[in-house]
Amino acid sequence: MCQEHSNHNHSHNHEQHNHNNDHDHSHEGENTKLFVGFSLVMLFIGVILANVLKAEWFINNNYLRLAWYAVAYLPVAFPVLKEATKLGAKGDFFNEFSLMSIATIGAFAIGEYPEGVAVMVFYTIGEIFQENAVNKAKGNIKALLDIRPNEATVSRNNQYVVVSPEEVQIGEIIQVKVGEKIPLDGELLTDKGSFNTSALTGESKPNTYEKGETVLTGMINLQNVVEVKTTKLYQDSSLAKILQMVQEASARKATTELYIRKFAKIYTPIVFFLAVALTIIPYFILGSEYIFQTWLGRALVFLVISCPCALVISVPLGYFGGIGAASKNGILFKGSNYLELMAKLDIVVMDKTGTLTEGVFKVQKVETTIEQTEFVSIVSAIEKQSTHPIAKAIVEAYPTNKTAEEVHEISGKGLMGKVDNKEILVGNTALLKHYNISYPTDVDNIVESIVVVAINKEYAGYITIADQIKSDAKEAITLMKSIGVTKTVMLSGDKDTITQKVAKETNIDLAMGGLLPEGKVEQVEKLKKEHPDKSIAFVGDGINDAPVLALSDVGIAMGALGSDAAIETADVVIQTDQPSKIATAMHIGKETRKIVIQNITLALIVKVIVLILGAGGVATMWEAVFADVGVALLAILNAVRIQKMKFI
Repeated sequence: MCQEHSNHNHSHNHEQHNHNNDHDHSHEGENTKLFVGFSLVMLFIGVILANVLKAEWFINNNYLRLAWYAVAYLPVAFPVLKEATKLGAKGDFFNEFSLMSIATIGAFAIGEYPEGVAVMVFYTIGEIFQENAVNKAKGNIKALLDIRPNEATVSRNNQYVVVSPEEVQIGEIIQVKVGEKIPLDGELLTDKGSFNTSALTGESKPNTYEKGETVLTGMINLQNVVEVKTTKLYQDSSLAKILQMVQEASARKATTELYIRKFAKIYTPIVFFLAVALTIIPYFILGSEYIFQTWLGRALVFLVISCPCALVISVPLGYFGGIGAASKNGILFKGSNYLELMAKLDIVVMDKTGTLTEGVFKVQKVETTIEQTEFVSIVSAIEKQSTHPIAKAIVEAYPTNKTAEEVHEISGKGLMGKVDNKEILVGNTALLKHYNISYPTDVDNIVESIVVVAINKEYAGYITIADQIKSDAKEAITLMKSIGVTKTVMLSGDKDTITQKVAKETNIDLAMGGLLPEGKVEQVEKLKKEHPDKSIAFVGDGINDAPVLALSDVGIAMGALGSDAAIETADVVIQTDQPSKIATAMHIGKETRKIVIQNITLALIVKVIVLILGAGGVATMWEAVFADVGVALLAILNAVRIQKMKFI
């Protein structure tokens, strides 16, 4: 449980690891529970025989007692003794395993058999608690990943079968229905397809792809059923990368965690030599009154108390508990260091499209010179003949029973057709100019996507379509400010007028539009220079956000539709695409830090008190067991508590 791990230098590109050991670990876990159960029963029976029943045949037969407790000791002590030997062979003599081994073997040497067994039994119980806490967090993560696309419809033997994405090979043909996410990267085989790509490109408008073009995992099919020839395996998809990211999260240590490990490395040899001194020095002071067994006992108690288990385990477990709690709330952290950084955020910089807005078109406004119901019904009848995403937004908003006739497309301008024997033109302003139809000049100043309409060669009105602000966007900004963010900034590639409008509606402090990816990088660099002591996060969702995600102190990706590049570069992934989850992530970071500080304080206070009592001969091995393993158990239970908490 207290094993030291070497610290790896993890950059944004993660090393490949094999994580297919769950089955083996489950067997090991079951064996550990059986061993600790057996040893605990043996310990209790021995204590009852000696202290409750006062069985003389047991108390007076030292060989029987030694054999009894040795049988109880070995099943739980063997893994610790093995680890101490292994580390000793590498030159690492001062570690918690060697401390426990020396203390418990010493306890047996001076006849304190039950105490020696108790140290190992309760240590192993602590390890089981830790394993359960870790498994619970992993369970939350796996349950979370289940909400992502988990099946692919693949063509095999002239029929379509639904299989797991892992089973699809490169070069196979998959079918994607309307509304489905593309489960694997591939080449479009259908003549044309319309996809919501806002998370991949950062653009508001859905994109049309032609046959032979590459379509990516996470794109949503908006139009007809399409076929895709796969070009990547499942393990190269964004889903696999996220799973790998979470499994490696514990490799990135928080600053507090690193300090505790360094502290333990220095602290352990110091207390070891203090224990040796506690055994030897009294001989020169007390002379003939010196009793070796008494002072050796105190030194062994001192060793058990000094074991840094509670610190070395409870701190990383506190952070891992935070990672588990975050995953339960739809947030994935790449490492415990980001939990700590999220707790201290000062400035949050956000992209607009797909982060604060939906990235899908909705009708915003209708202006007409005729009766509105008649107007939208006519426009909808014409747009029913189009597959364009803007047309679909209008038809969805205003379904109609009217039918259009003689509809044909005027390339790059719009549609012409007849409804109720009236000639209808629906499209952009260039369409009206093409037919020399005059319209109000203020129409040219409208910033949103616009559909203008003429009936019988006379201007009849327009419909504006815009990206919709996410329902929790305004609340997200309010929550962030309430929890400690001092400044909110929005950077967007969209028109500045639209950007400013969104900023005003969501109460963002500063907004800039019309920025290219390098423009976003420049603005974040400027913020870092202006506020060198502030912690800055960037929230984005597209490939074009990857450079600025990497530049910020904490990169946060909107991951439900996020690109592989954004997810790989980001430090935190919001799986649900809800901006309010940024505040939730901050809240979890703050609560995790609070629990870690509680654990450190508890461990240090109890250890100092019992170390003094142990050196003075007041504390026995039982108090030592509590100071070491008991505090570790309390710290573990405190760390697990975070997974039960409710967050904003």
